[in-house]
Amino acid sequence: MNITIHSSMLPHDDPDATLAFYRDALGFEVRGDVEYGGMHWITVGPPGQPDTAIVLYPLAATPGVTEDERHTIAEMMAKGTFASINLATTDVDGTFERLEASDAEVVQEPTDQPYGLRDCAFRDPAGNLVRIQQKS
Repeated sequence: MNITIHSSMLPHDDPDATLAFYRDALGFEVRGDVEYGGMHWITVGPPGQPDTAIVLYPLAATPGVTEDERHTIAEMMAKGTFASINLATTDVDGTFERLEASDAEVVQEPTDQPYGLRDCAFRDPAGNLVRIQQKS
């Protein structure tokens, strides 16, 4: 069996701020930018990894979610407790400096974790936790 990760889904609530974070600050390529029915989907991915992507989707597009549930999810997004993603880099300190200079919301400066990883963390404009780990 040959299964790979093709895409991961994260909610967003502001297309312009989302592009500024993922494209401009992280340096991801924009692979898709689709507007439909007043909603906006953005697909981004790291250069050199054309088969791996993050689909940033409008929360309103989630089928079967009630208005009360959307409200709860929006509250969780604002607190940064709804969704997260782990990324990796060969230079966590340099990546941290670049993101910090972009005014991204810092959650954790580069730290040597007791479980053997060095990482840092930010919140994207929608509140999603973006943890970046040092790759050996």
